[in-house]
Amino acid sequence: MHKKQTVLVFCAHSDDQIFGPGGTAAKYASQGDDVISIVFACGELTHPWLKRRIISEIRKNEAKDADRVIGGKDVLFLGINETEFLKEADSDWVKGKIEHMIRHYRPDKIFTHSKDDPHSAHRAVNKTVIDALEKTKYKCDTYAFDVWNPLNFRGRNEPKMYVNITDTFSLKIKALKCFKSQWVTMISLLWSVYLRALMNGLDAGCKYAERFYKIR
Repeated sequence: MHKKQTVLVFCAHSDDQIFGPGGTAAKYASQGDDVISIVFACGELTHPWLKRRIISEIRKNEAKDADRVIGGKDVLFLGINETEFLKEADSDWVKGKIEHMIRHYRPDKIFTHSKDDPHSAHRAVNKTVIDALEKTKYKCDTYAFDVWNPLNFRGRNEPKMYVNITDTFSLKIKALKCFKSQWVTMISLLWSVYLRALMNGLDAGCKYAERFYKIR
């Protein structure tokens, strides 16, 4: 029998949890696991002509719609100011929130951004999560996922985990289509979602797969 797990996904923006481990999250959810995504910022700077409150609500609702598609339990938003992302992600109040969530949920697995991601906000989330784990001394399997970096050279010596997402890949794509406000990002990244899933599938011996690096 499958033992129910709690899985936390820490990400910078409201669509990263789908771009990165979306297929894996859907697979865990289909097994009855609790998948909870924690989003640092809503990414309001993508629409500077709209009021921050308006675009934040749009992106939150899109993330909730996507979470329903993959069967996630919840999406939580820290509300970091996008213009001060690096400073606030490293602040005591944000680290305190992450530490509280780790103690509260006691996750079996954690997924977060790669330290090698070219996006500075993604690297900042990785550092904050690792700092919180070290502060709490909480031990669980922790994995890094890719969003903007198709190749992770510095992580090549870390243990890899491949997850067969052949049965849930269509859910990942459906969830990504919930982010209608991010159509420019979809155009620039969607091709890489298919390519990465196919290449990882070749390595894993299946049609589609997601690859993660075990960092703790």
